[in-house]
Amino acid sequence: MICHLCPRQCGVDRARQQGRCHSGETMRVARAALHFWEEPCLVGKGGSGAIFFTGCSFGCIYCQNRQISRGEGGREISTEKFLSLCDRLIEQGAENINLVTGSHFAAQIAEAFRQRKPTVPVVYNCGGYESVETLRLLEGLVDIYLPDMKYSDPQTAANLSAAPDYPEVAQAAINEMYRQTGAPVYNENGVLQRGVWVRHLVLPGHLENTYGVLDWFSSRFPKGEAGFSLMSQFTPNGACDSIPALCRRLTREEYEKATGYLYLCGIRNGFVQELSSAKEEYIPAFDGTGCD
Repeated sequence: MICHLCPRQCGVDRARQQGRCHSGETMRVARAALHFWEEPCLVGKGGSGAIFFTGCSFGCIYCQNRQISRGEGGREISTEKFLSLCDRLIEQGAENINLVTGSHFAAQIAEAFRQRKPTVPVVYNCGGYESVETLRLLEGLVDIYLPDMKYSDPQTAANLSAAPDYPEVAQAAINEMYRQTGAPVYNENGVLQRGVWVRHLVLPGHLENTYGVLDWFSSRFPKGEAGFSLMSQFTPNGACDSIPALCRRLTREEYEKATGYLYLCGIRNGFVQELSSAKEEYIPAFDGTGCD
Protein backbone atom coordinates (compact mmCIF):
# COMPACT_ATOMS: atom_id res chain seq x y z
CA MET A 1 0.00 0.00 0.00
CA ILE A 2 1.16 3.54 -0.71
CA CYS A 3 1.35 4.83 2.83
CA HIS A 4 0.03 8.19 4.00
CA LEU A 5 -1.03 7.04 7.48
CA CYS A 6 1.09 9.51 9.43
CA PRO A 7 1.96 13.21 9.04
CA ARG A 8 5.39 12.27 7.65
CA GLN A 9 3.59 11.40 4.40
CA CYS A 10 6.50 9.32 3.10
CA GLY A 11 4.36 7.76 0.36
CA VAL A 12 6.26 4.48 0.40
CA ASP A 13 4.76 1.26 -0.94
CA ARG A 14 5.18 -0.73 2.25
CA ALA A 15 4.49 -4.00 0.41
CA ARG A 16 7.88 -3.44 -1.26
CA GLN A 17 9.97 -1.47 1.22
CA GLN A 18 9.87 -0.07 4.72
CA GLY A 19 8.45 3.38 5.36
CA ARG A 20 9.75 6.14 7.62
CA CYS A 21 8.30 4.01 10.42
CA HIS A 22 10.84 1.21 9.74
CA SER A 23 7.91 -1.09 8.92
CA GLY A 24 6.42 -3.03 6.07
CA GLU A 25 2.71 -3.79 5.70
CA THR A 26 2.56 -6.69 8.18
CA MET A 27 2.10 -5.92 11.86
CA ARG A 28 5.06 -6.61 14.11
CA VAL A 29 4.72 -6.94 17.87
CA ALA A 30 7.58 -6.95 20.41
CA ARG A 31 5.59 -7.68 23.56
CA ALA A 32 2.01 -8.51 24.58
CA ALA A 33 1.56 -8.72 28.34
CA LEU A 34 -0.23 -7.28 31.34
CA HIS A 35 1.31 -3.91 32.20
CA PHE A 36 1.02 -2.29 35.63
CA TRP A 37 2.98 0.92 35.06
CA GLU A 38 0.30 3.03 33.42
CA GLU A 39 -1.98 5.53 35.17
CA PRO A 40 -4.04 3.95 38.00
CA CYS A 41 -7.27 4.57 36.11
CA LEU A 42 -5.94 2.41 33.26
CA VAL A 43 -4.36 -0.35 35.33
CA GLY A 44 -7.17 -1.07 37.80
CA LYS A 45 -6.79 -4.46 39.49
CA GLY A 46 -6.11 -6.56 36.41
CA GLY A 47 -3.49 -4.46 34.63
CA SER A 48 -3.50 -2.95 31.17
CA GLY A 49 -3.20 -5.42 28.30
CA ALA A 50 -0.28 -3.75 26.53
CA ILE A 51 0.66 -4.69 22.99
CA PHE A 52 3.95 -3.00 22.01
CA PHE A 53 4.39 -2.62 18.27
CA THR A 54 7.77 -2.52 16.55
CA GLY A 55 8.58 0.62 14.59
CA CYS A 56 7.61 4.28 14.85
CA SER A 57 7.34 7.10 12.33
CA PHE A 58 8.19 9.86 14.80
CA GLY A 59 11.70 9.04 15.98
CA CYS A 60 12.40 11.18 19.06
CA ILE A 61 16.11 11.35 19.79
CA TYR A 62 15.47 10.48 23.46
CA CYS A 63 13.04 7.58 22.90
CA GLN A 64 13.05 5.18 25.87
CA ASN A 65 11.77 2.36 23.65
CA ARG A 66 14.51 2.93 21.07
CA GLN A 67 15.22 -0.79 20.88
CA ILE A 68 11.95 -1.37 19.03
CA SER A 69 10.99 2.10 17.76
CA ARG A 70 13.86 1.98 15.24
CA GLY A 71 12.40 -1.21 13.80
CA GLU A 72 14.53 -3.80 15.57
CA GLY A 73 13.02 -7.01 16.86
CA GLY A 74 9.40 -7.96 17.08
CA ARG A 75 7.47 -10.75 15.41
CA GLU A 76 5.27 -10.49 12.37
CA ILE A 77 1.67 -11.35 13.15
CA SER A 78 -1.47 -11.81 11.08
CA THR A 79 -4.83 -10.21 11.75
CA GLU A 80 -6.02 -13.47 13.29
CA LYS A 81 -2.97 -13.69 15.53
CA PHE A 82 -3.40 -10.07 16.63
CA LEU A 83 -6.99 -10.75 17.67
CA SER A 84 -5.90 -13.88 19.53
CA LEU A 85 -3.31 -11.81 21.46
CA CYS A 86 -6.13 -9.49 22.51
CA ASP A 87 -8.28 -12.44 23.56
CA ARG A 88 -5.46 -13.95 25.62
CA LEU A 89 -4.82 -10.67 27.48
CA ILE A 90 -8.52 -10.38 28.28
CA GLU A 91 -8.53 -13.95 29.60
CA GLN A 92 -5.60 -12.98 31.86
CA GLY A 93 -7.72 -10.20 33.37
CA ALA A 94 -6.69 -7.14 31.35
CA GLU A 95 -8.82 -4.08 32.06
CA ASN A 96 -8.25 -2.88 28.49
CA ILE A 97 -6.28 -3.54 25.32
CA ASN A 98 -3.50 -0.96 25.19
CA LEU A 99 -2.05 -0.48 21.69
CA VAL A 100 1.38 1.08 22.25
CA THR A 101 2.76 2.99 19.24
CA GLY A 102 0.55 1.31 16.68
CA SER A 103 -0.10 4.33 14.46
CA HIS A 104 1.84 2.92 11.51
CA PHE A 105 -0.43 -0.13 11.66
CA ALA A 106 -3.66 1.82 12.13
CA ALA A 107 -5.20 0.47 8.92
CA GLN A 108 -4.47 -3.13 9.92
CA ILE A 109 -5.76 -2.53 13.45
CA ALA A 110 -8.98 -1.03 12.08
CA GLU A 111 -9.44 -4.00 9.76
CA ALA A 112 -8.99 -6.43 12.65
CA PHE A 113 -11.39 -4.66 14.99
CA ARG A 114 -14.05 -4.39 12.32
CA GLN A 115 -13.99 -8.18 12.33
CA ARG A 116 -14.12 -8.47 16.12
CA LYS A 117 -13.71 -5.65 18.57
CA PRO A 118 -12.38 -6.62 22.03
CA THR A 119 -14.86 -6.92 24.87
CA VAL A 120 -12.86 -4.48 27.01
CA PRO A 121 -12.01 -0.86 26.13
CA VAL A 122 -9.38 -0.27 23.45
CA VAL A 123 -6.64 2.23 24.30
CA TYR A 124 -4.74 3.98 21.50
CA ASN A 125 -1.40 4.90 23.11
CA CYS A 126 0.53 7.21 20.83
CA GLY A 127 3.00 10.09 20.52
CA GLY A 128 0.40 12.63 19.45
CA TYR A 129 1.86 13.13 15.97
CA GLU A 130 -1.21 11.73 14.25
CA SER A 131 -3.11 12.33 11.05
CA VAL A 132 -6.73 13.34 11.59
CA GLU A 133 -7.70 11.29 8.52
CA THR A 134 -6.07 8.18 10.01
CA LEU A 135 -7.76 8.74 13.36
CA ARG A 136 -11.10 8.75 11.58
CA LEU A 137 -10.39 5.20 10.42
CA LEU A 138 -10.52 4.25 14.10
CA GLU A 139 -13.74 6.01 15.04
CA GLY A 140 -15.98 3.64 16.97
CA LEU A 141 -13.11 1.15 17.34
CA VAL A 142 -11.02 3.03 19.92
CA ASP A 143 -12.55 3.88 23.29
CA ILE A 144 -9.67 5.68 25.00
CA TYR A 145 -7.05 7.87 23.37
CA LEU A 146 -3.79 8.18 25.29
CA PRO A 147 -1.67 10.68 23.31
CA ASP A 148 1.47 12.51 24.26
CA MET A 149 1.58 16.27 23.93
CA LYS A 150 5.35 16.46 23.65
CA TYR A 151 5.96 19.96 22.42
CA SER A 152 4.47 23.43 22.42
CA ASP A 153 7.58 24.90 20.79
CA PRO A 154 8.18 24.20 17.07
CA GLN A 155 11.94 24.65 17.35
CA THR A 156 12.20 22.12 20.17
CA ALA A 157 10.08 19.72 18.12
CA ALA A 158 12.40 20.25 15.15
CA ASN A 159 15.55 19.74 17.20
CA LEU A 160 14.45 16.62 19.06
CA SER A 161 12.01 14.93 16.66
CA ALA A 162 12.55 16.57 13.25
CA ALA A 163 8.92 17.72 13.32
CA PRO A 164 8.56 21.51 13.54
CA ASP A 165 4.84 21.13 12.77
CA TYR A 166 4.28 18.93 15.84
CA PRO A 167 2.38 21.47 18.01
CA GLU A 168 -0.30 22.19 15.41
CA VAL A 169 -0.53 18.56 14.25
CA ALA A 170 -0.86 17.19 17.78
CA GLN A 171 -3.41 19.80 18.80
CA ALA A 172 -5.58 18.96 15.78
CA ALA A 173 -5.20 15.24 16.52
CA ILE A 174 -6.21 15.61 20.17
CA ASN A 175 -9.20 17.69 19.16
CA GLU A 176 -10.28 14.87 16.83
CA MET A 177 -9.77 12.29 19.58
CA TYR A 178 -11.98 14.31 21.90
CA ARG A 179 -14.62 14.66 19.18
CA GLN A 180 -14.76 10.88 18.96
CA THR A 181 -14.83 10.00 22.65
CA GLY A 182 -16.02 13.02 24.64
CA ALA A 183 -15.26 13.50 28.34
CA PRO A 184 -13.84 10.69 30.53
CA VAL A 185 -16.20 7.91 31.60
CA TYR A 186 -15.26 5.48 34.41
CA ASN A 187 -16.75 2.22 35.62
CA GLU A 188 -17.80 1.54 39.20
CA ASN A 189 -14.18 0.68 40.09
CA GLY A 190 -12.79 3.95 38.78
CA VAL A 191 -11.27 2.38 35.67
CA LEU A 192 -11.42 4.56 32.57
CA GLN A 193 -13.81 3.27 29.91
CA ARG A 194 -13.86 6.14 27.44
CA GLY A 195 -12.22 9.51 26.87
CA VAL A 196 -8.92 11.26 26.20
CA TRP A 197 -5.95 11.26 28.55
CA VAL A 198 -3.00 13.46 27.55
CA ARG A 199 0.57 12.84 28.71
CA HIS A 200 3.51 15.20 28.80
CA LEU A 201 7.10 14.23 29.58
CA VAL A 202 9.08 17.05 31.18
CA LEU A 203 12.47 17.30 29.47
CA PRO A 204 15.60 18.52 31.29
CA GLY A 205 16.44 22.09 30.32
CA HIS A 206 13.14 22.61 28.47
CA LEU A 207 10.74 24.03 31.05
CA GLU A 208 9.37 26.70 28.72
CA ASN A 209 8.20 23.92 26.40
CA THR A 210 6.36 22.32 29.33
CA TYR A 211 4.76 25.61 30.34
CA GLY A 212 3.46 26.02 26.80
CA VAL A 213 1.91 22.54 26.82
CA LEU A 214 0.20 23.23 30.15
CA ASP A 215 -1.08 26.59 28.89
CA TRP A 216 -2.60 24.94 25.82
CA PHE A 217 -4.16 22.01 27.68
CA SER A 218 -5.69 24.16 30.43
CA SER A 219 -7.22 26.55 27.91
CA ARG A 220 -8.49 23.75 25.64
CA PHE A 221 -9.95 21.59 28.43
CA PRO A 222 -10.74 24.04 31.24
CA LYS A 223 -13.46 21.93 32.86
CA GLY A 224 -11.70 18.59 33.13
CA GLU A 225 -13.08 17.23 29.85
CA ALA A 226 -9.79 15.33 29.42
CA GLY A 227 -7.27 13.83 31.81
CA PHE A 228 -3.64 14.91 32.07
CA SER A 229 -0.47 13.20 33.27
CA LEU A 230 2.72 15.11 34.00
CA MET A 231 5.62 12.69 33.66
CA SER A 232 9.13 12.76 35.11
CA GLN A 233 10.52 9.50 33.74
CA PHE A 234 12.99 10.97 31.23
CA THR A 235 15.99 8.65 31.02
CA PRO A 236 19.09 9.66 28.99
CA ASN A 237 20.34 7.37 26.26
CA GLY A 238 23.45 7.40 24.11
CA ALA A 239 21.69 9.15 21.26
CA CYS A 240 21.27 12.25 23.46
CA ASP A 241 25.02 12.90 23.72
CA SER A 242 24.88 15.72 21.17
CA ILE A 243 22.35 17.65 23.29
CA PRO A 244 23.91 18.60 26.64
CA ALA A 245 20.58 19.30 28.35
CA LEU A 246 19.43 15.74 27.62
CA CYS A 247 22.55 14.04 28.98
CA ARG A 248 21.15 14.12 32.51
CA ARG A 249 17.98 13.33 34.39
CA LEU A 250 15.44 15.92 35.42
CA THR A 251 16.35 17.78 38.61
CA ARG A 252 14.00 18.05 41.56
CA GLU A 253 13.95 21.83 41.17
CA GLU A 254 12.90 21.56 37.52
CA TYR A 255 10.13 19.11 38.30
CA GLU A 256 8.84 21.16 41.20
CA LYS A 257 8.61 24.17 38.88
CA ALA A 258 6.70 22.08 36.34
CA THR A 259 4.25 20.69 38.91
CA GLY A 260 3.80 24.15 40.43
CA TYR A 261 2.90 25.57 37.04
CA LEU A 262 0.44 22.71 36.47
CA TYR A 263 -1.42 23.66 39.66
CA LEU A 264 -1.36 27.35 38.73
CA CYS A 265 -3.05 26.39 35.45
CA GLY A 266 -5.89 24.80 37.40
CA ILE A 267 -5.39 21.30 36.03
CA ARG A 268 -6.85 18.86 38.55
CA ASN A 269 -8.11 15.87 36.57
CA GLY A 270 -4.94 13.85 36.34
CA PHE A 271 -1.72 12.52 37.81
CA VAL A 272 1.74 13.74 38.68
CA GLN A 273 4.43 11.10 38.36
CA GLU A 274 6.99 10.61 41.12
CA LEU A 275 10.49 11.82 40.25
CA SER A 276 11.77 8.37 41.23
CA SER A 277 10.04 6.92 38.13
CA ALA A 278 13.08 7.81 36.00
CA LYS A 279 14.59 4.32 36.14
CA GLU A 280 15.62 1.94 33.37
CA GLU A 281 13.85 -0.95 35.14
CA TYR A 282 10.49 0.61 34.28
CA ILE A 283 11.20 -0.07 30.60
CA PRO A 284 9.80 -3.54 29.83
CA ALA A 285 11.73 -6.27 28.05
CA PHE A 286 10.93 -6.28 24.35
CA ASP A 287 11.73 -9.94 23.90
CA GLY A 288 8.60 -11.26 22.26
CA THR A 289 6.87 -12.02 25.56
CA GLY A 290 3.28 -13.07 24.93
CA CYS A 291 3.61 -13.11 21.13
CA ASP A 292 3.75 -16.89 20.66
